[in-house]
Amino acid sequence: MEFRTLIDVAALRKLQGSPGLAVVDCRFDLLNAGAGRQAYRAAHIPGAVYADLNEDLAGPVSSGTGRHPLPDPTVFAGRLGELGIDRGTQVVAYDEANGSFAARLWWMLRWMGHEAAAVLDGGFKAWTCAGGAVQSGEIRAEPRLFTPPAGSPTHSPAVMTTDEVARALQNPDSLLVDARAPERFAGTAEPIDAVAGHIPGAVNHPFSSSLDADGRFLPVAELNRRWRARLAGKEPRNLIAMCGSGVTACHNLLSLEAAGLGGAKLYAGSWSEWIRDPKRPIARG
Repeated sequence: MEFRTLIDVAALRKLQGSPGLAVVDCRFDLLNAGAGRQAYRAAHIPGAVYADLNEDLAGPVSSGTGRHPLPDPTVFAGRLGELGIDRGTQVVAYDEANGSFAARLWWMLRWMGHEAAAVLDGGFKAWTCAGGAVQSGEIRAEPRLFTPPAGSPTHSPAVMTTDEVARALQNPDSLLVDARAPERFAGTAEPIDAVAGHIPGAVNHPFSSSLDADGRFLPVAELNRRWRARLAGKEPRNLIAMCGSGVTACHNLLSLEAAGLGGAKLYAGSWSEWIRDPKRPIARG
């Protein structure tokens, strides 16, 4: 059985020790880049390897990109191989609790044409609360060959550029959905980016609205209800997900997929790329 969206602790326990399983720790802190790896080295799910948001799940930042541009697909394929992932691997990604960073790896694997990937619901917190074993130190996986997909995912229809987003905003059928917290969307607080606010025409759907108090995803029926309310009759394929840098937007894409509403696209550059050009409009409130 393949897991393609979410997996719970009990199911992961049953998979442990399987030769075709790769567990990837994606814990990260946007305000303290080394904290995730430090937490991983202190304690992680047995056998898990570590993927760093800045080093492994993003490419080099330039003057025209956001904070976490997508990496070169060939480079990323090589890194997946170093993490012990090939085309036959079931990947389980986790972070501390809410899946906000693990979902980035989940989406990137789908971007690379690999669908046997899931996020551990409730993350490391759920694992330890259930009495799951942990180990310390750093794991080096046996390298595998991850073959890049035919064609270039760089030009995948699942990814929107800034120019494409600007054009899509002129289409009444499109829906640009920002996953940031309400105060960041409104522009009343901005702890990370140089400019506060949001793209005119975007609507706010914080990724946290898909979670319960423990950081677990809401039941599928409730996710579906909330997303249909946000879509307001529009097709999921016309939804464009964004956030600050294209990371938590992937959480909304995972939530949509889990709700049976697949087909939405990612604005990979997101707010941090949009504001690179001061001529682009911004809104607040």
